[in-house]
Amino acid sequence: MLLPDTRNLQRIGFVLVPNFALMSYASASEPLRAANLIAGTPLYDIVPLSADGLPVRSSAGLEIACGRLSDLGGACHTLHVCAGGNPADWRDSAALHAPLRKFAREGVRIGGISSGAYILAAAGLLETCDFTIHWEHAPLLRETFPHLAPRQARFVVDGGRVTCGGGVAPLDMMHAVIAERMGADFARRVSDWYLHTAVAESADPQRGSAAERYGTHHPALLTVLEMMEASIENPLGRPEMARLAGISPRHLDRLFLTHRGESFLDTYRAIRLAHGRRLLEQSPLSIAEIAYATGFSSAGHFSRAFKAAYGQTPAGARR
Repeated sequence: MLLPDTRNLQRIGFVLVPNFALMSYASASEPLRAANLIAGTPLYDIVPLSADGLPVRSSAGLEIACGRLSDLGGACHTLHVCAGGNPADWRDSAALHAPLRKFAREGVRIGGISSGAYILAAAGLLETCDFTIHWEHAPLLRETFPHLAPRQARFVVDGGRVTCGGGVAPLDMMHAVIAERMGADFARRVSDWYLHTAVAESADPQRGSAAERYGTHHPALLTVLEMMEASIENPLGRPEMARLAGISPRHLDRLFLTHRGESFLDTYRAIRLAHGRRLLEQSPLSIAEIAYATGFSSAGHFSRAFKAAYGQTPAGARR
C-alpha cells in the first residue's frame, strides 16, 4: 500500500495538568503511537509536558515524566492541554497562559482535552473560536466567561484550535486529525487497531439522549424535559411549557405523574438544583449568584430548597 509523504515528523505536545484524566490522555496519545507502528515510520513525536518540567500525577495515581513547556524546542505542530475533573486543579493555571499564547502566536495548533478548554478560555485563546468542553464543566465555563458558548459536541476542529469532551471522545478527534493528514483509509486502520469501529462524528452528543437519561420515550414529555435543561436561569411556567409541547397544562401534569412519578415543579426544581450543586462544587460564584443563575428569587429561597433536596446547606456542600 502506498502511503502519503511522511517525511515531515509532527511533534505533538500534551500539557498535563495535575490529576489529569488518564483515559483522556491515553485516548488522545495512543492513536498517534499506533499510527507510527502501522506506517512503519515515525509520523508523530509524542511529548508529555508540564509547566515546571516535573512529573505529573494522573487522577488514577500514575505519574507521567514530563518536559518543561517553556523549554519545548524545535517545530511543534500541536499542543493539547489535558486536564481532569476537579476545577481546583486547573482554575489556577496562570503559569500556562503566557507559554500557550506564545505558541499560538507562532502558529502552533492549540488543543483542549476534557476540561483543558477552560484553560484555553482563561488564556484568551478561544475568543473567536468554535469549541467544546466536557459537558460537566460547560456550566462553569459559561458562568466564568459569559461571552463564550461551548458546543455540546464530542469534538470540534476549528482551524488552529481543536477541542474535545474527554473520556473516549479523543479517539474520535484523533481519527479526524489523522485522516486530515494521512487520509481516511489510514485513519480507519488506526481506529481498527483499537477496535474503534463506531467512530463518532464531531457533532455527535457527549451524553446519552434525554430519553436514556430520564427513562421515557414520550415525545411531548421529552420536549419539556429538554426545555427545562435549557432554561435554568429563567424558568418557564407550566402553561408556556405545555404550549411549546403542543399539549394542555393538565395533560402535562398527568404525563409527569405517570412517567416520572413526580410533579412538573418537582422535576424542574431538581434539574435546577443539580445545576446549582455543580456550580457550588466547581465555580467561585457566591451562593447568591448561583441562586440567580438557577432561577431562584433569592439566596435564602435557593438555600431552603437545596437543604430540602440534599440534606445540607449550600455552604455545607461547598465546604
